[in-house]
Amino acid sequence: MTQDPSHLTVTADAYDSIAALYADLFRNALDDQPLDRAALGVFAEVVRTAGGGPVAELGCGPGHTTAYLRKLGLDIFGLDLSPVMIDLAREAFPDLRFEVGSMDALDLADGGLRGIVSWYSVIHTPPRELPVCFGEFGRVLAPGGHLLLGFFESEGDPVTPFDHKVTQAYRWPIDELAGLARAAGFAEIGRILREPHEGERFRHGRLLMRREPGTAE
Repeated sequence: MTQDPSHLTVTADAYDSIAALYADLFRNALDDQPLDRAALGVFAEVVRTAGGGPVAELGCGPGHTTAYLRKLGLDIFGLDLSPVMIDLAREAFPDLRFEVGSMDALDLADGGLRGIVSWYSVIHTPPRELPVCFGEFGRVLAPGGHLLLGFFESEGDPVTPFDHKVTQAYRWPIDELAGLARAAGFAEIGRILREPHEGERFRHGRLLMRREPGTAE
């Protein structure tokens, strides 16, 4: 089972069309977000403490978060659905690996990764399709590998679509998103809820998970 190709095409085309503007707007997005840096720092630490190894940022966009995590000592590469985003990432960070790819059908070996970062990339996946992506995350992560999810939280509401500035997106109840990850073989380590800053509309959620042995599809 894969995502509706029309959904993938619409998402890729939407990000292709605004890639340069997006890269410029979010180039320094972490500078005034200490809780976001903390979440990424904890993820990097647990991956290193577990012995390190290959890490993928899935939905890497123009590569800024990938490059930040490399500075924290991770052996990381980036994948994104948008070819234009990947071109920008390769141009900005020529010493890092970036490839075009889809989260629902990863061209990666079973159990080959020690970590996955999905930083606001699952938000565009239709809710009925998200278990497919989590299944792929579980397939490519080695047992004991770590997953970090960044997303918009629904603040007491059910899964809620909203008018994302690029393309259709969804806000998730943090407990429900954690439950989907558990069903795919992940155990929760910790979570952060961050209230919106000035100029932001929604609460932000972060989930740090560990791939458990013998439970993922």
